[in-house]
Amino acid sequence: MQYIRNDRAVEVLAAHYGRAPLAVVRSFGCQQNVNDTERLKGVLLDIGFSLTGRAEEADLILFNTCAVREHAEQRVFGNLGALKALKQARPSLLIGLCGCMVEEKSTIEKLRESYPYVDMVLEPNGADRLPDLLVEKLTTRKKALRVPPIRTEVVEAVPLRRESAFKAFLPIMFGCDNNCAYCVVPLVRGGERSRAAADILEEFKALVAAGYKEITLLGQNVNSYGRGTEEKLDFSDLLKMLCEVPGEYKIRFMTSHPKDATRKMVDTIAGSDHLCKHLHLPVQSGSNEVLARMNRRYTADDYLALIRYAKGACPELTFSSDVMVGYPGESDEDFQKTVELVKEVGFTQLFTFIFSKRPGTEAAEQPDDTPHKEKSDRIQHLLQVQDEMIIKLAQPWIGKVFTGLVEGEGREEGTMAARLDNNMLVEFAGDEALLGQFVPLRIDAVKGAVLKGTLA
Repeated sequence: MQYIRNDRAVEVLAAHYGRAPLAVVRSFGCQQNVNDTERLKGVLLDIGFSLTGRAEEADLILFNTCAVREHAEQRVFGNLGALKALKQARPSLLIGLCGCMVEEKSTIEKLRESYPYVDMVLEPNGADRLPDLLVEKLTTRKKALRVPPIRTEVVEAVPLRRESAFKAFLPIMFGCDNNCAYCVVPLVRGGERSRAAADILEEFKALVAAGYKEITLLGQNVNSYGRGTEEKLDFSDLLKMLCEVPGEYKIRFMTSHPKDATRKMVDTIAGSDHLCKHLHLPVQSGSNEVLARMNRRYTADDYLALIRYAKGACPELTFSSDVMVGYPGESDEDFQKTVELVKEVGFTQLFTFIFSKRPGTEAAEQPDDTPHKEKSDRIQHLLQVQDEMIIKLAQPWIGKVFTGLVEGEGREEGTMAARLDNNMLVEFAGDEALLGQFVPLRIDAVKGAVLKGTLA
């Protein structure tokens, strides 16, 4: 399915505003959400909007939401609450919610009861439908607050307004079939749909030709790319195909599921200079009993076997992971197994979360008797272990030279920050003229999760 510009929306907007209306679009959540927001902005620009960062001057405010954890939802509702006075002062202001949260019935009910000034909701992957929604609102004056159907179509050629001139997201598949017991994603984004390899390759070539230096392939489970399609192409085959495109660029990807991560994928990473030597592989827990209740469909031994193979096949490869603490029924023994796994793998980055009950998931119905204080103590212990691990892991890098992509300013004045091939961040003395360039950096010191370096 191809995107087609909505000329009717262009006419209605021009007649209604008599000028280019202004829009604010904010993203809450993962990289997929950020990429969806880029599409929302691209579509708005395509039908005549201009973008602004000032809510007080906007004609339209859109929040692109995340439903993976309760904290993310509370942030959205908090930001919506802050718009009440703005709506009262300017009743013509349109306020919309899009993304994963709107697929939850409880969200729509809460909007109707507590946030009646919200005008419309739009489903995930629905950027191409936004013009129709705006026309409906402006011509009928009716609110569009109903749980939208989950999109099953893959829409190509949707215009984008990318956030960076040298880093780009490229989705290769949408949705998820894993049905982990704690996860709401399959309920709000639907089942897996892979894009055609030819469409991915065409977009990838265009990004390289436009000078993008880092391209991140996105999917709820990139390892399952191609499953159920007529093309006899798996994720590793897709990586090899993209790496044949000439140019100066690096490829990252996320997120991988351990049950679908293969030795073939590891060998592919080891065999190409275009593929970053870093693998984000969420383990969630080191306890087989907890993993079984999570419906993760692998064991800690399976996970460690792949990590050991990867370390042998590609010694420079680094690993990061997600760990969930306090899953229903997690015992002290279960948690200690997670700590032991973290120590054995040696993650350079660890994203830790306390279990968050999500409505409609299996885990929401599982008995959870562990006090929150105990869960907090566990996660603090895990963070302490990780802080000690990264200092130990990074010590051998001191004095060595690595290539990094300069992606922004450092935390101190007069410094810049560069992302290494292994995903570590290095801060060094430099200026904005280096932004978007690959530079050689000598590592001088380790300051927590950030390295200190100098231009080599």
